[in-house]
Amino acid sequence: MFKEAQENLSMEKTGYDKYGRLNGKLIIVGFGSIGQALLRLLFQHLEIRPEQVRIISADESGRDIARQFGVEFMLHMLTEENYPAAIGPWLNKGDFLLNLSVDVSSLALIELCWQRGSLYLDTCIEPWLGGYTDKSISVSLRSNYALREKALAFAREKRGGPTALVAHGANPGLASAFVKQALLNMAADTGLTIKRPVSPGDWAELASRLEIKTIHIAERDTQTTNQRKRDDEFINTWSVEGFVGESLQPSELGWGSHERHWPRDGARHGFGCDAAIYLNQPGAATRVRSWVPLGGSYQGFLITHSESISIADHLTLKENEKVIYRPTVHYAYLPCDDAVLSIHELAGRNWRLQSNKRILRDEIVDGVDELGVLLMGNAKGAYWYGSRLSIQEARRLMPHNNATSLQVVAGVLAGMAWVLQNPDAGVVEPDDIDHELTLKIARPYLGEILGVYTDWTPLCDRGWLFSEDVDRSDPWQFKNIRVS
Repeated sequence: MFKEAQENLSMEKTGYDKYGRLNGKLIIVGFGSIGQALLRLLFQHLEIRPEQVRIISADESGRDIARQFGVEFMLHMLTEENYPAAIGPWLNKGDFLLNLSVDVSSLALIELCWQRGSLYLDTCIEPWLGGYTDKSISVSLRSNYALREKALAFAREKRGGPTALVAHGANPGLASAFVKQALLNMAADTGLTIKRPVSPGDWAELASRLEIKTIHIAERDTQTTNQRKRDDEFINTWSVEGFVGESLQPSELGWGSHERHWPRDGARHGFGCDAAIYLNQPGAATRVRSWVPLGGSYQGFLITHSESISIADHLTLKENEKVIYRPTVHYAYLPCDDAVLSIHELAGRNWRLQSNKRILRDEIVDGVDELGVLLMGNAKGAYWYGSRLSIQEARRLMPHNNATSLQVVAGVLAGMAWVLQNPDAGVVEPDDIDHELTLKIARPYLGEILGVYTDWTPLCDRGWLFSEDVDRSDPWQFKNIRVS
């Protein structure tokens, strides 16, 4: 049976576009829902053999899938003390470390790869275990802003070296490519004559000319199962630990130059690029209004994500060191219904994780993940651009996936291809790389890609039940969209 599985894999490797060749080894750290969803995709679109791949995971959940593909699987939990000895000997020049783990320091792995001449990619910048909740350090230093600043400081210090692409999955990752394509689409739709943007300054100038004041990473997940959530159980369509970790971090958002009202629990970091602020409360305790084409208006959670910071930073214009333009940028996430119930229960437990965890995949019976970016402020209306992927389409396209995981792994595949094609770029972010290549590679796995204009604003249908203190002269201010 094992031999038959390998033969089938060999047959499936033909007939797919190849986006890069890996001559060394691929070390995958972490093999949860995303790693398991990704493996077949890698063999189909990268020139790589099973014997080149090694997986190191803190749990057994993916061992059978690794065995199906003839890939070496090692059960081992990486810690701050053991990681150099555990994976250092496996890494050499030309190897690739794909970090899909939680509770393992991204910066530690990036530095190890830099020392060894190895390539690197992760889907978010992670600290060591406990880094999100360590009350001995300030709230600011438990933020994605602080983690990103450390990665950027490393990039400035090393100035080049083997490519390390940080935070490139769906969001962060594809979200940055969606923003760039949305800006180009809006320019064409409004008759704005532009030169092709190249630098961050060019993209910021375009966003300013389009009068973009606010950008939501707007996601609504309606995937559902007939095996509903039970008491003392956290359910999600992707990593439970990953979602809970970012849910307990402070709410973070890129802070726009148009904002006139300061959030009562807001704070600046006091170091770094100063493109973002944070709120002194968990992301899972902060709700915001947003909009997606299929689901319409909704209330999502303002969960911290590094794209909220990096997009705002890259779309900043300065004159004599003074910021003259920057949009407000944040995530507005409404996960599947069972995950929402899980968050409510988590809050009721004073943010102590439930005893049982479950990732929804094979038991999902219906639903869609609408993931895109909502650009607001232009006179033509708000513009949503992104992916609408159903569970049925996800299963047709790729086994071991749901709609959410396939959107993520499409971004991982595109990021890995870019790294292989640009192996000496140093530490880079999704905003630094070719968005057209990213979308070209990811598009076949994203379902329906669409751009939709709407007359919706965060003030739509506000105040009909109770009076509210909002500034109706400018519907794009953060004061107008936050719900305490």
